[in-house]
Amino acid sequence: MLAVIELGWNQFTVKAGDVIDVKRQDKEVNDVFSMEALLVSDAEGKSTKVGTPTVSGSKIEFKVVEQFKGEKVRVFKKKSKKRYTRNTGFRAHLTKLEVLSVA
Repeated sequence: MLAVIELGWNQFTVKAGDVIDVKRQDKEVNDVFSMEALLVSDAEGKSTKVGTPTVSGSKIEFKVVEQFKGEKVRVFKKKSKKRYTRNTGFRAHLTKLEVLSVA
């Protein structure tokens, strides 16, 4: 089964066994939590349930695998002919989740 979920203001298409990286969640490593899906479908797409806003009775279980920082993104600013340059970096805090089950 496939499901569309929303975590950290982003939507993901997941199925059982997937590992996804999402914005930092306030959970400990090895914690298990569940949530409802926005859309649930079988693998072929023949039976699809769309929620308003979530599908009642759907349950997606996740396990927190790791809390980590993403790759560095360079932010470079420059104004021509003014001798103005700024070079900074940014690393997002992320959480790696494993999808245990989709129901």
